[in-house]
Amino acid sequence: MPRLSAPALSIVIPALNEAAGIETCLAALAPLRKAGVELIVVDGGSDDDTLARATPLVDLALCSPPGRARQMNLGARAARSSRLLFLHADTRLPDAATASVLNALEASCWGRFDVTIEGRHRWLPMIAAAMNLRSRLTGIATGDQAMFLRRSTFERIGGFPDQPLMEDIEMSRRLKRQGRPACLSQRVITDGRRWDTEGALRTLFKMWGMRLGYAFGASPHRLAKAYRQVR
Repeated sequence: MPRLSAPALSIVIPALNEAAGIETCLAALAPLRKAGVELIVVDGGSDDDTLARATPLVDLALCSPPGRARQMNLGARAARSSRLLFLHADTRLPDAATASVLNALEASCWGRFDVTIEGRHRWLPMIAAAMNLRSRLTGIATGDQAMFLRRSTFERIGGFPDQPLMEDIEMSRRLKRQGRPACLSQRVITDGRRWDTEGALRTLFKMWGMRLGYAFGASPHRLAKAYRQVR
């Protein structure tokens, strides 16, 4: 049997208890899959039927120990493409995302999209604009921005750090040593339910508190414990 050619792009989606929305997420990606993009869902131990709902809609469905970093690393190792994109289950890619990523990775070894936060609070557009500007100035990306990179770069830095929180921030720090990110102005749309439920200001202060704590050397394990306590 002839060996199938590698896909141009592999999208890795870590999921945990996303049964309510995983089919919508994957339906939005179906045209990309039809065009040859590989879709991989990695379940981190859901106690609902996330995995069962996802399996018919992807090329590969995997089970992993809990932890987004572990899930993404497992998916990346199983991916067949030399280009990887990591997508949260509550985030939607813009039109022509594949072409934009492939073009960006011709010139840069990694990158991310701008983000729009979809929700009811009137401050969400301003918060998203500030996130995008901060990311451009610092070269630090978050998981909500659909980070992408070359597999060779992923392997060179050892993948995502095995930590329970701030894995995207630490990953960005390591990637910056390889080169500046491609900051695409096209926008992914991420679900703002957390901002609506917990309050925009409270969520913003909590996120920046965690970020500052991490910058000053706080353990990601201690921060993860504190995060769970204040939710």
